[in-house]
Amino acid sequence: MKFNILVADDEKNIREGLGEFLELEGYAVSLAADGLEGAKAIDRGDMDLLISDLRMPGMTGTELLRHVVSRYPSVPVILLTGHGTVEDAVEAMRNGAYDFITKPVNLDHLSLLVKRALERRELSRQNRELLMEVENQKRSSSIIGKSPEMQKIFELIRRVAPTKASVLITGESGVGKELVADAIHNLSPRAEKAFIKVHCAALAESLLESELFGHEKGSFTGAQAKKKGRFELAHEGTLFLDEIGEINQNVQIKILRVLQEKKFERVGGEETLEVDARLVAATNKDLKEEISKGTFREDLYYRLNVVNLHVPPLRDRKDDIPLLAGAFLNEFAQDNDKAFEGFDPKARAALYAYPWPGNVRELRNCIESAVVMASGKLVTLDDLPPGVRTSAEEQIIKVPPGSSLAEAEKILIRETLATQNGNKSRTAEILGIGRKTLYQKLQDYGLDQET
Repeated sequence: MKFNILVADDEKNIREGLGEFLELEGYAVSLAADGLEGAKAIDRGDMDLLISDLRMPGMTGTELLRHVVSRYPSVPVILLTGHGTVEDAVEAMRNGAYDFITKPVNLDHLSLLVKRALERRELSRQNRELLMEVENQKRSSSIIGKSPEMQKIFELIRRVAPTKASVLITGESGVGKELVADAIHNLSPRAEKAFIKVHCAALAESLLESELFGHEKGSFTGAQAKKKGRFELAHEGTLFLDEIGEINQNVQIKILRVLQEKKFERVGGEETLEVDARLVAATNKDLKEEISKGTFREDLYYRLNVVNLHVPPLRDRKDDIPLLAGAFLNEFAQDNDKAFEGFDPKARAALYAYPWPGNVRELRNCIESAVVMASGKLVTLDDLPPGVRTSAEEQIIKVPPGSSLAEAEKILIRETLATQNGNKSRTAEILGIGRKTLYQKLQDYGLDQET
């Protein structure tokens, strides 16, 4: 895919000269003899960049700039003038110009400006697409993900949510097991009822039984009043037991009875209470291994594991990284009153290269840190935490000295594609180009025969 550039200048030689130069640079170019003609061309659509003279008869370059900024804010504008002053430059930038260059035009400088402006436009477009996808995800679920692995999870959630079946969610720490539990409850007929969460690992063994089943006044030292437990509070709703592999066998027996009979007694009480609470549990442990060790009851395991949802680690679903990173960037930018257009190519490559042992939770913390550290409109490699930067620096692509720019680009595309196991969409995102542009370059360099 070629970028479309419009050149508007009332001087024919300059207009046509710039057009020929940009076409040699590989762009599709349209020409306009004045501002009004330029505005009509812009209104027809499909323009990626405007290069306009500042002073033209009729509609001036400043008026054309305002026209573009008000109607097509994503289209960058570079202004040219033979009467350049600091005041003109400041005013143009205030009106929304991407940059300002004086005549006679330095073609090398113009080439660099055009490349940077189009890269910024492409990054903005990708970020908007990510944010739109995030919003679509939010409308259907609290979980973010577009990878095939997460699509399977979404499908299982949709199938199991309307039922009464117990669900066991497994996966490493930080993968988002609690969000899966949230989605199951929110999509269930119990959505309007209570959703009670218990983080079992955070409670001492002596307190866990009382927290789950409640207690009667005077049942133990400090029990100064009767207290309802989490099962009672979750009646007709959902009870989520996170890290259920941490509970002792005495509590396991009582949970098993609730699952089998829907009945229990408070600690120190004699009254048998009935409860209708759907149980969703999660663990980062291998419960079958815990059964073999004698620390987890096999009968409880099978009662919990009516439906198993295994959430894969982030390193096994890297297609989700841009979406998650974009969502976290938007969230923390708002929290910190900042505005970002996305991640630069090196930062995106680093996010892909890093193995994320802490999974989504670690990625979230990484992006929060980057938002705090970043000073520009793009998150750069230097804004990322040291561990993430180091991982990217270890994956260096070597270009032989003396290589042409085209050969260097070919090596970069081929090696990046190899690191992504031939995934063209992921490769395009890392390189900061559109998929159509990548496909075209693969054809131009004969790399399409290798993939």
